[in-house]
Amino acid sequence: MRRKEKRKEERRGEERRGEERRREEKRREEKKKEKRGEEKRREEKREERRREEKRREEESKREEKRGEEKRREEKRREEKRVKEKRSEDKRREESKREEKRGERREKE
Repeated sequence: MRRKEKRKEERRGEERRGEERRREEKRREEKKKEKRGEEKRREEKREERRREEKRREEESKREEKRGEEKRREEKRREEKRVKEKRSEDKRREESKREEKRGERREKE
């Protein structure tokens, strides 16, 4: 009788230990899952920051390009204006010379 009870008690102990092992294993698996999930979220955040940084850099380059183009255009306009002014000045000078020549001819 005692042997039966003793064996029964041993089986119960083994079952309890087995259940504890299963619970512990399940807990470890849950922790692993949670850790993987956290790592995945961190990686997604890093990726999002990289994409955002890249987008900002590209926008900055576009802005810089626009600024350069604007400066070049302004420079072209300025050069054209200066060139036109020189041409106009030359025409005036030539006109004055012609006028003086005409006056000299009249005197002679």
